[in-house]
Amino acid sequence: MVVEVHNNQLAEEKLGFFGRINLFYRQVIAELKKVVWPIRNQLTTYTAVVLVFVAFIIAVVSLLDVVLTKVVFWVFG
Repeated sequence: MVVEVHNNQLAEEKLGFFGRINLFYRQVIAELKKVVWPIRNQLTTYTAVVLVFVAFIIAVVSLLDVVLTKVVFWVFG
């Protein structure tokens, strides 16, 4: 019987519990170093856009709620 094992799986099986945790944190740090972080001006702009969009959606849902409430009370009285 032949069992095919990838190199990463074989390496992970040889590591103990704490070795796997250490490997995970090293990989997380390596990935975070690849992230392109926004500058403060971009972050402020993105935050403002999100807040305006959320406020707009809240207004639309609130308006629909009021209209549907009036329709339901009109129908069922």
